[in-house]
Amino acid sequence: MVKESFSIRGVEFKNRVLAASGTFGYGDEVKDLVDVNRLGGICTKSLSWKPREGNPPRRIVETPSGMLNSIGLANVGVHHFINEKLPYLRTLDTTIIANIAASSVQEYCDVLSLLEQQEGIHGYEINVSCPNVTEGGLNFGTDCSKTEEITVRLRPLTNKPLIIKLTPNVTHISEFARAVEDAGADAVSVINTLIGMAVDIRTKKPRLSTVTGGLSGPAIKPIALAKVYEVAQSVHIPILGIGGIMTTEDAIEFLLVGATAVQVGTANFIDPTAGVKIAEGLRAHAEQNGLQDVGQLVGALESHVAFSVIQSWL
Repeated sequence: MVKESFSIRGVEFKNRVLAASGTFGYGDEVKDLVDVNRLGGICTKSLSWKPREGNPPRRIVETPSGMLNSIGLANVGVHHFINEKLPYLRTLDTTIIANIAASSVQEYCDVLSLLEQQEGIHGYEINVSCPNVTEGGLNFGTDCSKTEEITVRLRPLTNKPLIIKLTPNVTHISEFARAVEDAGADAVSVINTLIGMAVDIRTKKPRLSTVTGGLSGPAIKPIALAKVYEVAQSVHIPILGIGGIMTTEDAIEFLLVGATAVQVGTANFIDPTAGVKIAEGLRAHAEQNGLQDVGQLVGALESHVAFSVIQSWL
């Protein structure tokens, strides 16, 4: 029997495939389409203190090999989540990671503190790709000191896994990963979406109401792999790899370059069962290759090029 599970800060995930935040709702939306209990975990749609309507339409655009989104962190708010969504999540036999998004450091703390009082939450993923209203709208995730500050403030508030979801829209993502590791983070999610844009040549207008948005899907996989590899050479905490994972082969690539586990995102919009199929594919691959643990794939990349040389190319 191949071992599929792994753990972060003592919390066990039954396999190495999670549903990425923002692509699986709060779990109940897809319950008639897929057995979510067969996933290693679910990262909920982002939660803020108050409900957010998000950005005006049009806020999703299909692109070659991917999609742009400018949802604007629309969500039901943490209080509605606790009353209306969490009861269902408590019935599931999988690990529940609450994703938190906020406009100030204090809001991050308030949301996490309220969730800490509830049963059924096993850990937290902190989305730092949010506008900081106290600093003129600059994203937290592009300011290393702010990302570190958020981690420092949140760490004493919970003994559960604290995962920081990092943006790729910086020069060296490894600097941010090291900062949050030093500040007490238990893991990092790498990567969030890349900034992108699409234009309608007939109307001469942007296709998104906000002009730019977050690019996800297969188009970003090579970038995501490089970012995961960069982070894996720089920190000792687990990495949840994200970015264009559509198949088992994609997931294996992420594990080989150093991801401890993966999150499936855009693929869920095409096939809500994608994550389950990928988890089953990882188990089958391990069996076929005589591995006793899917984890034996993690960091098993054979490369004769030193990371210091790769850094010099960046």
